[in-house]
Amino acid sequence: MKEIQMGAPNLGPLKGMRVLDLSRLLAGNFLSYHLADLGAEVIKIEDARQPDPLRKFTNNGVDATWKVLARNKKSLALDYTRCDKGRQLLLDLVRGADALIENFKPGGMEKFGLGPELLHEINPKLVIARVSGWGQDGPYSHKPGFGTLVEAFSGFAAKSGFPDGDPLLPNLGLADMITGITGAFSLLAALREVEVRGGNGQVIDLALLDGIVSFLGADPAVCQATGRPIPRTGNKGEVAAPRNLYLSKDGRYIALSASMQSMVDRLFRAIGREDLIDNPNFKTNEDRIRNSDELDVIIGNFIGERSAEECLAFFEAQGITAGPLYNAMEILEDTHVQERGVYVKVNDPDMGTVPMPNIAARFSGTPGAIRSLAPAYGQDTKLLMKEIGLTDGDIQALEQEQVIVCGK
Repeated sequence: MKEIQMGAPNLGPLKGMRVLDLSRLLAGNFLSYHLADLGAEVIKIEDARQPDPLRKFTNNGVDATWKVLARNKKSLALDYTRCDKGRQLLLDLVRGADALIENFKPGGMEKFGLGPELLHEINPKLVIARVSGWGQDGPYSHKPGFGTLVEAFSGFAAKSGFPDGDPLLPNLGLADMITGITGAFSLLAALREVEVRGGNGQVIDLALLDGIVSFLGADPAVCQATGRPIPRTGNKGEVAAPRNLYLSKDGRYIALSASMQSMVDRLFRAIGREDLIDNPNFKTNEDRIRNSDELDVIIGNFIGERSAEECLAFFEAQGITAGPLYNAMEILEDTHVQERGVYVKVNDPDMGTVPMPNIAARFSGTPGAIRSLAPAYGQDTKLLMKEIGLTDGDIQALEQEQVIVCGK
């Protein structure tokens, strides 16, 4: 695994962009994570009395999630929700910002005297991304909106799992992460309106529900076409067959998918079952979906008679789309992952080294980079306060009043 040295120059395409991230937990942090990776200056503005709760997502006492999602960011600890002085300091920062991210319940920013109308009065070019569970309007807008609720509400959980089992929620913050990705490209689109077309800033309403619904895509249309809810299919594909996990002779799983007719024909020939190509049970994709249990037995028997290594080598030689099932530890040992640098190692004072995803988008001319570790609470408060004109005496007084926290 490649080791990343901190302090690399910022060459990313978003260099020069300043983002104020007032969000807590996952969705907003995932949004700003992508911007920071590509060179934006992301200032995490945390409550002076309560750090971002994401820091508390610990494993064996280590805040591993924070270490990854807060990399490349700065931390400013500021009481802007209860204190007029803190509120004014935030408004001073808004003057020089390009974007602001928040995920309070709808109306929260207005309650603090920091609604979009005032922010745009101070900085007309500011893009404001507002993250919430259900959106800024609608009958449910006032309700709490954690990702779990919208993953259930959206229809995602209902279609996840095996036919004879219970519905399954995802075991990661899926709705939050989808919203983070959606928010990142939406924010950049709004900034293009400002920078290229000379427009003003605007508000982006990002609901966790809307984001995951967009990923479910055509599900209601499929239901209308079939007259029934989307069934739970386990590891089988909804729209193509064969597609499943198959157990090899040595107890390892092989993932195999053949979603094009040419690939299906190649698979049938490869396993010595060319007769299946014209078999009415398997001739078309709809035939194969309808008879997927029988088809899975045929493919499963072939794989079950061979080791995983034999199967993978055979399928690769035959041009069949198949691959191994890894867990989060095994993938780190894969040759492709290591040589491409899909995961990288970052030196860390608590863990020695931390494996974390590399920059997902590889830019040929202005690459993103992991430039700095996740910040300690309030680590950059003093520096940022000096940038807006405060003296050491001012900063010391504000810290004594608990308006700010200056971390080490």
